[in-house]
Amino acid sequence: MKTIGILGGMSWESTQSYYRLLNEGVRDRLGGYHSAKIAMVSVDFAEIEALQQSGDWDQAGKTLATAARQIEAAGAECLLLATNTMHRVSGAIESALSIPFLHIADGTGSRLRAAGIDQVGLLGTRFTMEQDFYRGRLLDGHGISCLVPSREDRDSIHRIIFEELVHGVITESSRRVYQEIVTRLQAQGAKGVILGCTEIALLLRPQDCDLPLYDTTALHVDMGLEFALDDAATILQSPSD
Repeated sequence: MKTIGILGGMSWESTQSYYRLLNEGVRDRLGGYHSAKIAMVSVDFAEIEALQQSGDWDQAGKTLATAARQIEAAGAECLLLATNTMHRVSGAIESALSIPFLHIADGTGSRLRAAGIDQVGLLGTRFTMEQDFYRGRLLDGHGISCLVPSREDRDSIHRIIFEELVHGVITESSRRVYQEIVTRLQAQGAKGVILGCTEIALLLRPQDCDLPLYDTTALHVDMGLEFALDDAATILQSPSD
């Protein structure tokens, strides 16, 4: 079993889901007393959030690249960046490493392609929904187009993430807001919905929507498990293969 690196803390609410799912996955696959080998650095989200808001992505990339090198030095053999939004600086992180960087959008794109879905709704932070680093990778690498909510809906999604979900606050009223947004995306032609922020799965569950939901946290964890448990051949293929 290889050691999985986790770069987390953005927010820790979702990072703990990574830790739990990785260990549950190893237990279910190997049985007995097995658990995942993990090396992790958890950053202070306040520092990263401030860089997001100021648009200083260069410094954010440098900060996370430093943390990634710490994880590699601790013995990690691959890296999972436990956040969708900060894949905005994945290039800076990947260039700092000599171990494989498993991109969260590739795990999602592969699963969507396997399901025959080529048009999905995308929920996430404003950065993920509006910038091209995530949508572009899905389209160019996997042939999947993303429908994004209206500006008003994007504002609501972003506000709930930062004011509630990253603090572990789950409310029925916010769940209804997300459900209504998914319904509007379905009317626009979405065949599924990407939960493109690692906290959203804490709020929106499969039983809450008519469309299939693609939880990026769970799919990213699956990438890490396949790599760690020696089924890395398909994971490390180019997205366009």
